[in-house]
Amino acid sequence: MIELWNLILFYPLLNILILLHKLTGNLGWSIVLLTVGLRTAMTPLVLPGLRLSKKMQDLAPEIAKLKEKFKDDKQGMLTAQAELYKQHGANPASGCLPQIIQILVLIALFNSLNLVLKSNGDLVTRLTPALYSFNSIPSDFSLGNSFFYLDLAKPDLINLPGLPIGLPGVFLIISAVLQFITAKMMAPVISAEEKLAQKTSTEADDTAVAMQQQMMYMFPLMTLVIGYQFSSGLVLYWLVFSAVSFVQQYYALGWGGLSPWIKRLGMLKSLKK
Repeated sequence: MIELWNLILFYPLLNILILLHKLTGNLGWSIVLLTVGLRTAMTPLVLPGLRLSKKMQDLAPEIAKLKEKFKDDKQGMLTAQAELYKQHGANPASGCLPQIIQILVLIALFNSLNLVLKSNGDLVTRLTPALYSFNSIPSDFSLGNSFFYLDLAKPDLINLPGLPIGLPGVFLIISAVLQFITAKMMAPVISAEEKLAQKTSTEADDTAVAMQQQMMYMFPLMTLVIGYQFSSGLVLYWLVFSAVSFVQQYYALGWGGLSPWIKRLGMLKSLKK
């Protein structure tokens, strides 16, 4: 199983990363190019799931009516709901496989970056067995770890005199902000599911919706906390990944839950004029 994982995902991504480093001479730009290219290549897997979320949001009023109609008939509710999904071409299960593939690819990329960034001086020894023959590296190979103010092998922290711990760096903060923005864009979907939960007599739906709302704030906080331990190269990867995800989500869903903020901003600009 491990050999198959290495053959299909881990080795190819690691080799692409090293090849990009040979072209750019800098690990930071190699991470940016690889992440953008990989996330763009996965667009056919990403967009259907986002569009499904939008479709489920649009169907929320109809599902609410069904839950009210079949509140004492669980089987009838399931049958009617399945028929509604079929009529509108919405298959909740269709997004599972693409999501699994995305997760596997991201884990493989994370492992590749982790290997490169935590080689502790024996980089060539650790990389050579995983590199293709045409992509071999010399014995004096070294990484260009500098990227703007970052040392990509160290956490993105700003140490100020008198403070016992470092403050989150710029890249780490931007990553957390992007996480919150993309989660906020999904707010209409969460709101629709909250309305559905209110129509049910069980606590399961309420719990699921509450977890989604909490995750909107927890994921950015987790990004900051985890960033304290991970090298800034991994933070850079997560920032670029989040930025591309934001673009894809905007393309599929528009501003979503950010629409009220955008409208207020437009009104403020009009008042200033």
